Amino acid sequence: MDYITTLLVKNGLIVAFLFIGLVCYSADWLSAHLTRNKLPGSAIAIFVGLVLAYVGGTLTGGNKGLADSKPFSGLELMGGPMLRDFAIVSTAMGVSFGVVRKTGLAGVISLFIGVVLTFTCGAIIARCMGYTDARSITTIGAGACTFVVGPVTGAAIGASSDVIANSIAAGLVKSILVTIGTPLVARYIGLNNPATAMIFGGLLGSTSGVAAGLAATDPKLVPYGAMTATFYTGLGCLLCPSVLYLLVKLLIM
Repeated sequence: MDYITTLLVKNGLIVAFLFIGLVCYSADWLSAHLTRNKLPGSAIAIFVGLVLAYVGGTLTGGNKGLADSKPFSGLELMGGPMLRDFAIVSTAMGVSFGVVRKTGLAGVISLFIGVVLTFTCGAIIARCMGYTDARSITTIGAGACTFVVGPVTGAAIGASSDVIANSIAAGLVKSILVTIGTPLVARYIGLNNPATAMIFGGLLGSTSGVAAGLAATDPKLVPYGAMTATFYTGLGCLLCPSVLYLLVKLLIM
């Protein structure tokens, strides 16, 4: 048994790819036989992944899900920021820039609306939670944009570590909701073409959530949604610790 465990640990990344492949294959089977493809296999796989992460974290007492278990330690590298960001950036290879030009102004407007609207919602929630200072409200509002914008903003304006942690949690919750909810609402909001995918990514901005949600809806839409969602993160990092922070300070004076 020790030999098997050692073998799995030494080939951690290969084991991780094999394991995720089995989960995805099983999810596609369940989608076809239990839901008649009404619920995409990707959505089922994402849900199963979240459950397994919770179970792994509970059993091991760690904070990395199944990756805390030695046989599945390769999941930490596979699901880490390096491969994640590489996968997100590589989606640009599938973009038709003719479609991007046609979307043009609508995509740009969606970015500003998405950042400001999400920040406002997060700031209101922060105020309802009892935060009264501009730094905390701004940081949590930024976290509602994405779990990257939150800590960047908090560090820039000098927010406390617990507030920054709450902003990351807010961004993670949003990412999970976008991931699971996208394939469920896609047909009702016309999310079936590159233009709407770009606007969708610009409005919601959670790159990982948008990419995963669109993958469960239609993989061809992923490059378009991921592109504007990536710009959303950059725009949020510019606006939240500057313009939006100053506006919050003025409003609570």
